[in-house]
Amino acid sequence: MKIMLFANTAWYLYNFRLGTAIRLRELGHDVLLASPSDPYASRFERHGLRWREVPMCRGRVDPLREARTVRAIVAALRDERPDVLHNFTLRCAVYGAFAARVVGIPSVVNAITGMGYVYAGDDSLARVLRPLLTFLMRRTLDRRSSLLVLQNPDDAAAVARAGLVDLLRIRVIRGSGVDTERFHPVPHEEGRLRVVLASRLLREKGVEEFVEAARLLRRGGRDIDVVLSGAPDPGNPHSIAPERVAAWHAEGIVRCVGHVDDMASLLATADVMVLPSYYGEGVPRSLIEGAAAGLAIVTTDMPGCREVVVRDGVDGLLVPCKDAASLANAIARLDADRPLLRRLASRARANAVAHFDQSIVIDQTLRLYAELLGCQQLRAAAVSPAPAEEPAR
Repeated sequence: MKIMLFANTAWYLYNFRLGTAIRLRELGHDVLLASPSDPYASRFERHGLRWREVPMCRGRVDPLREARTVRAIVAALRDERPDVLHNFTLRCAVYGAFAARVVGIPSVVNAITGMGYVYAGDDSLARVLRPLLTFLMRRTLDRRSSLLVLQNPDDAAAVARAGLVDLLRIRVIRGSGVDTERFHPVPHEEGRLRVVLASRLLREKGVEEFVEAARLLRRGGRDIDVVLSGAPDPGNPHSIAPERVAAWHAEGIVRCVGHVDDMASLLATADVMVLPSYYGEGVPRSLIEGAAAGLAIVTTDMPGCREVVVRDGVDGLLVPCKDAASLANAIARLDADRPLLRRLASRARANAVAHFDQSIVIDQTLRLYAELLGCQQLRAAAVSPAPAEEPAR
């Protein structure tokens, strides 16, 4: 059986879906990864995996350019004829599902990791694109031979209420999973608190509030190492300009370390993972990695984020959106109360192992393929027990 995994970057496929691709290959299936080219595309070969370029631009929508992208996807599907097409991210899901209908691909899985800029943004472009994207989702994603995978129950309920996809074809898989052996607690001396925010540098990720919280902590006399990890995203209109990031670093309040490939090593030196997001998240990968690494989690009470922190004060701390003062207070609380810091970190690790380990996500994905294809081999390969419906409390 041939399975094609299609995403808007090779970076995404390599970092989030490599384990799934390797597991499928080990089961004897023909696996093809497809995406636009980037520096990660060459890495698949060393794992014995085949990759094919499908050009796509993540910048502003241009009708002619989008049409060329769809034609390229159609051409790839005609050449490869996969039994299953698995699309990741919203635009890939819409384009891939449409192309699959044109070519006659028998089974399609559309995985949307979050509703993204078009649904989270409030500028004129987002408002113009939202009804168009809603129309396209209704026309392309709601097929009898397809399943829609969302990462949190809030998104699933919203999609069903809007009539975008029949509820019977919606599945929830919480996140893309994390290797809990690679991301694990590393004992280090208790001293100056180190706080990390790791994400794309978008306004909706709460980056500006994070920097302002660092200023407030400094003014309050707190000596805390505040680290910002990530790079601007030129493909998103709400990306923070590199000049502004450089100015923050020069100010000396936040240590801006840019994109970090080895996130496990960075988190091994940290105490707290922060994500004050008000973005359309699925389940944020940075929070799962931080939890697996045994860090205390501070995030907002938003869909996706509250899949990781279920109970405020028990498995993490929740703060209001766009509230730098509340964020600073939460960080200061952990700095002052180290027993609380350790309790939250321990519970975060336990939840990550129980609910977000990549083996769980891979097994759930195999079950999706088996459901669509009626494949006993795939059903038998998904041997891990299904996780509990809700994170442990």
